[in-house]
Amino acid sequence: MNPSAVTSDPRERRSGIASLKHGWQAARKFNTVAILVVLIVAASFVSGDFLSVANLSNISRQVAGVGIMSVGMLLVVLTGGIDLSVGSVAALGSVLSALLIPEHGLAFALAAALVTGGLCGLVSGVLVAFCRLTPFVVTLAMMTVARGLAMIVSNGSPILVDDAGQALLDFGRHSYLGVPGPTLVMLIVFVLGGIALGRMRAGRVVRAIGSNEEAVRLSGVPVARHVLGTYVFSGVLAAMAGIISTSRASVGAPTVGVGDELTVIAAVVIGGASLAGGKGGVLNTLMGVLILGVIGNIMNLASVPGYHQQVVMGAIIVAAVLMQQGPIFWRRWLFR
Repeated sequence: MNPSAVTSDPRERRSGIASLKHGWQAARKFNTVAILVVLIVAASFVSGDFLSVANLSNISRQVAGVGIMSVGMLLVVLTGGIDLSVGSVAALGSVLSALLIPEHGLAFALAAALVTGGLCGLVSGVLVAFCRLTPFVVTLAMMTVARGLAMIVSNGSPILVDDAGQALLDFGRHSYLGVPGPTLVMLIVFVLGGIALGRMRAGRVVRAIGSNEEAVRLSGVPVARHVLGTYVFSGVLAAMAGIISTSRASVGAPTVGVGDELTVIAAVVIGGASLAGGKGGVLNTLMGVLILGVIGNIMNLASVPGYHQQVVMGAIIVAAVLMQQGPIFWRRWLFR
C-alpha cells in the first residue's frame, strides 16, 4: 500500500498552514473596519438615537482619552513591552493640572502635568531598558505609585477648576469645525504617531526592536534609548489624557483612568498589534478605539449595568487575542 494514501504529505500540510496564515493576514487588514461597520449598523437598530450628531459627538469625546493613551501604548507594545501605569498617570496629570492653575496659571499647569507624566515614563523606561527589569512588574509598580501620588496631591478629593482655567474648560466643551476639542487632540496625536512610525527612522527602529531586538542591537542602534523613549512618550500622552478629562469634567479627580490601562491594551490588540512586539499600526489602533467606544455606547443605550460591561470588556480582550493568534491557534488545534 502506498504510504501516501494513508498519511498526508507533510508538504501539503505545510502548504495548508501557509495558505491559512496568508488568508488570515489578508482578512485582518480589513476586519477592524468591517467590525466597526457591523457594530454601527447593529447600534442603529438598538437605538434610533445612535446615529444622531449629538450621540456621535459624545462617543468621540468619551474615547478621546483612551485614544490618546493608546498611541503611547502602541509604541511601547511595538518594542515588546507593556505599560500598565497609563490610567494612574492620567489621574496624576488630571489633579496636577487642576491644582496648579489657580496659583501658576494655565500654561504652567499644563506643562507641569505633561512633564510629570514624562518623568513617570522616564522612571519606568530606565528600569525596563537599562536595568532590564520586566515591563509588567515595573509598570505595575508605577501604576500604584502614580495613583498614590494623585491621591496625596488631591487629598483624595476632586479639585475644581476655577476661572483661571476657563480656557481649558471651554476647549473641552466646544467644537472646532464640527469636531469636539478632545477629539481634535486625539486625531492630532494619531496623525503625529502615524508620521513617527511610518516616516521617521526612530519609528522604524521601534518596530524593528519588537521584531528582533538582538539584530537591531548588533547593527549598532542604541536599543535602550529607543525603548526608554517609548515609555516617556507613553507617560506624556497619559498625562495629556488626564488633562483632557479635566477639561471635560471641570475637575481634576484622583479616580480618573481607573481600569483604563486594560481598555487601552484592548484597543491596541483589537487593532492588530502583537503583544510580542513588532506588529501594529496607528490606523488600526484608532479603529480599535472606535470599536470599543461604539460597544460601550451600545451597552449604555441598552442600559447594561456597569459591572456587566466590565465582563463584556474582558471577553472582548480574550477574543481579540485569539483573533491576533489566529494562525498559531489553528495550527495547534487543526494540524497536530
